[in-house]
Amino acid sequence: MTYTPLCYPKIPDSQSAPLKRCIAFEKCDGTNLHWVWDPELGWYEFGMRRSRFDLDDTGKRDFDANHPGYEDAPEIFRETLAGPLETVFREVPGYGCSEVTVFTEYFGASSFAGLHKAGEPKQLVLFDVQIESGIIGPGQFVADFGHLNTPRILYRGKLTGRFADDVREGRFNVTEGVVCKGGNGGTDLWMVKIKTNRYMERLKQAFANEWEKYWE
Repeated sequence: MTYTPLCYPKIPDSQSAPLKRCIAFEKCDGTNLHWVWDPELGWYEFGMRRSRFDLDDTGKRDFDANHPGYEDAPEIFRETLAGPLETVFREVPGYGCSEVTVFTEYFGASSFAGLHKAGEPKQLVLFDVQIESGIIGPGQFVADFGHLNTPRILYRGKLTGRFADDVREGRFNVTEGVVCKGGNGGTDLWMVKIKTNRYMERLKQAFANEWEKYWE
């Protein structure tokens, strides 16, 4: 196991939102897991936000020991995303010549604020892809990976205060909220998250005075 800098950036809240064109994706309520592919090695590493393990038997055992409750994640990834992702990397220009890191959300029907019910079927939803120049833009992500298990698109257009209010007030039928992404990727990419008022109330009931740790 290696400890790494934050593998996925912290997404700011809507107070920092630029009022620009974006794609708003449903925010899945789960745990961030990343997977690393190399043109010669194939899928060779994986981990959480600050830890990374070899994607072999030894690495999986170390991962299980450090992160109990996620033992099924590598198999879910192998069965659902590994092959289709590699096909894109091999066939679409811009991916197959260097390392690629993909980010997925791990969750089940009862998952809440990073807590998961043991024994309940889980899934992995692909929500971002990072190449040498950085995380790709939302338009490219949808074009290249939208045929896979990715978050539901709820809105395309200019990010406005009215849209943010509609999300908070529950008009988009989402459990947690949305992530709005704009720009062309790399240093031009921007992201903000907007959560629903109903989710905030659930956090307050579950975590009392510590609820803000799980908020925006």
